Amino acid sequence: MTVAAPQTVQITCPNCRTPFQTQIFSIVDVQQQPILKQALLAGQLNVAVCPRCGAGSMLGVPLIYHDAEKQLCLIYFPQELNASTQEQERYIGDATNLLIRGLPADAPRGYLLNPRRFITLNSLIDAIFEADGVTKEMLEAQRKRVDIIAELANAMQNESELAKVVEKHKAALDADFFMTLLAFAQANAQQGQPDSAQMLLTLRQQVATLAGFDLSTIDGETDENFDAAQNEALERLSKVSDEELEDAVAELRPLIDYSFFQVWTNRIENAQAAGDSAEAQRLTDRRARIIELVEAMDAKAQAMFEKGTAILQAVVDAEDLEAALRAQGDAIDASFLMVLGVNTEAAMHNNNAALVERFQKIAQIAKTIIEEKLSPEDRFISELLSCETPQESTKLLRRNVAKVTPKLIQRLNELADENKNSPDSERLRQFAREAGAMLF
Repeated sequence: MTVAAPQTVQITCPNCRTPFQTQIFSIVDVQQQPILKQALLAGQLNVAVCPRCGAGSMLGVPLIYHDAEKQLCLIYFPQELNASTQEQERYIGDATNLLIRGLPADAPRGYLLNPRRFITLNSLIDAIFEADGVTKEMLEAQRKRVDIIAELANAMQNESELAKVVEKHKAALDADFFMTLLAFAQANAQQGQPDSAQMLLTLRQQVATLAGFDLSTIDGETDENFDAAQNEALERLSKVSDEELEDAVAELRPLIDYSFFQVWTNRIENAQAAGDSAEAQRLTDRRARIIELVEAMDAKAQAMFEKGTAILQAVVDAEDLEAALRAQGDAIDASFLMVLGVNTEAAMHNNNAALVERFQKIAQIAKTIIEEKLSPEDRFISELLSCETPQESTKLLRRNVAKVTPKLIQRLNELADENKNSPDSERLRQFAREAGAMLF
């Protein structure tokens, strides 16, 4: 089982410069969390809304879309992140490794080692629609649903007006419409906008009542899927070894909430009632360890993004950007680029050209600083990985004979081992074989 774990990030509103927190998803696993697919296709996934001025924008973050039934793995990596090829491959390798571990033992896996990559989110969404067999007529129907939701929301405060709008569009208020409206609400809740989420859920209930639509026919399945996934997580975390517990908690983090611990506590009480004090104590100790791991993981993720945000706020107005960035030392890393990319995308969606230009300049300097820290071997490997065809990488090797050293071959094999589940693991080994043939 693979469940997308949201990350809390702190960004600065490009409109009013208010810092606030929101959540982002980097993996959409259709079989485990179909609601995320609905949110993605509805344009509501990874959308941040400023709590002060209300300015909203879609954040530019890496996204991996996985549909095991269709053997579909799609990857979007925003160009504005300015991440090196090596950083991208490491990120993709970690994500595909998580997906592979979540598949049944007899499930096909080859497609995960050769994912399709996209440079725009719209092109990835088009590929999803294409795989789903969605026609232009279907896309137009989705756009109409979004327009109807907007019209209903505007009429929400006037009961009679809302009833008129519902009657006007009653034929379109079907299961797909209510699933789309639920996706909007879920996306707002996941993005840290509970007021907006509650408003949409209230609207959904009011419209369903006026239209005579039974929401239990579509909501029951979603609840059952979540309960089944959570029960599976309980079983796994109860039985997994101490050595494997931390990795399991990281993978199952989205399912570990208040209800999770309620069920866990019930199991402890049942063991006590049955006179099995040893099992009750084991579950109590394991619960304490899970809480400790969850708190540490959340704190680490939050600290990482807060650190990146603090650095960005410290340097954004500096007269000498390069000096200001270099003064931050090792803090200029991939996590800083991630925070910078999120803020750049927000500024772009709010048409703040001056801030976008400033962020892009910061990104260029930061990327240079990061690349300077790389060893000569890692820099050359990054160049090799950026080649689009095997012929291009072979030519690059032959044009740089002086860089082909035993140390390069060793580093290639090390990276292949470290990223053995990455689509580029075999490429790295092929580079090592070619370099070895040239050297010996």
